[in-house]
Amino acid sequence: MNKLQHYQQYKLRYEIAILFCFFFINGTLLATSVIMEGKRNFEVLPFQLWEPFSWEYASAISMLVLFPCLSILLKTVPFDWNAIKSSLLKYFIASIVFSILHVGLMEAIKELVYWFMNTGYDFGDFWFEMFYEYRKDVWSFLMFIFAIKSYGFIISQLQGEVSPISEGEELTLPVNVDRLLIKKLGKEFIIKVEDVKWLESAGNYVNLHIDDRIYPLRATLGNLSEQLVEKGFCRIHRSHAIRLDAIESITPLSSGDSEVKLETGKVLNLSRRYKDGFKSQLG
Repeated sequence: MNKLQHYQQYKLRYEIAILFCFFFINGTLLATSVIMEGKRNFEVLPFQLWEPFSWEYASAISMLVLFPCLSILLKTVPFDWNAIKSSLLKYFIASIVFSILHVGLMEAIKELVYWFMNTGYDFGDFWFEMFYEYRKDVWSFLMFIFAIKSYGFIISQLQGEVSPISEGEELTLPVNVDRLLIKKLGKEFIIKVEDVKWLESAGNYVNLHIDDRIYPLRATLGNLSEQLVEKGFCRIHRSHAIRLDAIESITPLSSGDSEVKLETGKVLNLSRRYKDGFKSQLG
């Protein structure tokens, strides 16, 4: 398994770790900068050493919590260049909501920290501080959206994205599709449906597993598995489906579920909910 394949397999864990490290490091740098500026301008610091860390980490934690909301925004309300005025208005409103939520979470964390340290915390003049924070938040909002879109583009180019060779307006497969088209790094590759070992639900995508390679297809697992029944695929769990010819063994479990081992060595759970359908397709 190469580095890209390892990343694909543990993609969510990597993404969480990267975000956590970014916000933690950024918060630490900002907090230490405040302390250094304070020592440069004052003989005695006008705050306790822990305070800048509480300010910056509170902001970092809030941003970390809200970051997934931006991904949801981009998926549910994609920017439409054909209706640019409407899209700008929607994203402007979204930036205000983002800032309000960020400030609200940040200030709640600060209040909790100051309460724990047995001291008071003053937010200051409400409207002035809200405008002050929005100035910074709108820039973060735009940079995060740019980062999410750039990241998505880079990953799709590296791992490739699958589409039907005869693709219509809807994201569905032709009835008798035997091959799929993979667009990767500016090139196009053709794969056979019969080479796909199993399918894995991944949000708005379904990951197609071919040996140790993973390719995403924009579809839902329910629709895709139904379309591929005639190709020998069967859904065995809410999160995955398999090609029956790729099965090596089936092991019943005391819970009523079973474990399905594929020829590749991959072991997947066969849920009781899908057992009857699985047995009927095997028969």
